[in-house]
Amino acid sequence: MRVQPRFVGRIGPADVVTVANAALGFAAAAVATTAPVVAARLLLLAAIADGLDGVLARQFGGTDVGQVLDSLADVASFAVAPAVFVFAVARAEWGLTLDGIGAASLLIPGLFVAAAVLRLGLYTAEDVDGATTEGVQTTLAGTILAAGYLAGLGPLASALGTSVAAVLLGVTGLFVYLMLAPVTYPELYARDALVLGALQALAVLFPTALGGAFPRSLLLAALAYLLLAPRFYWRAT
Repeated sequence: MRVQPRFVGRIGPADVVTVANAALGFAAAAVATTAPVVAARLLLLAAIADGLDGVLARQFGGTDVGQVLDSLADVASFAVAPAVFVFAVARAEWGLTLDGIGAASLLIPGLFVAAAVLRLGLYTAEDVDGATTEGVQTTLAGTILAAGYLAGLGPLASALGTSVAAVLLGVTGLFVYLMLAPVTYPELYARDALVLGALQALAVLFPTALGGAFPRSLLLAALAYLLLAPRFYWRAT
């Protein structure tokens, strides 16, 4: 008698993409210490998968386990992977010490993971069926960190008299608060999600083309949503 795995027939196309999202998160974390540019591109690829699974769920129908899988995958791709990425960049610039700024390179990414996990848990329990959500989405946080790195933070860091690692750690620390802040963010309309997904794909495929135009455009679009959406991006609930 042939025995099939017990999950055969219980997952759909969207769930397959969700699981691929988790695998991309692992890959991003795995290469972050040796190839941060590749890690940033993998983070954006995971963000594309995170949007695609929603499209597939609407097209072909979701499953009972879909939302649970989505949150579990996001822990890998938009909690752990961005934290490891930021830590890897800081370690490459400063080395690994357990005092002063070296401790911050461990503490802030650790707090980011904790905040992201808590936010994802609250989202799964409370916000999953609505058109709005409380706090900055983990996918948006990961996208801004990755796009910012690919866009080139060197000039900004120089203008501030600091390093790329310090800028990334500062932004990561800000997201620790924003992911749990009582600020309402509307979910993107399909047309706007498609534009953002296209920019993510172009940033993954051509990160240095036209002087880094694609990751910079993605960063500007993501920052516009981060700063303006709670007040100006109206969506009916």
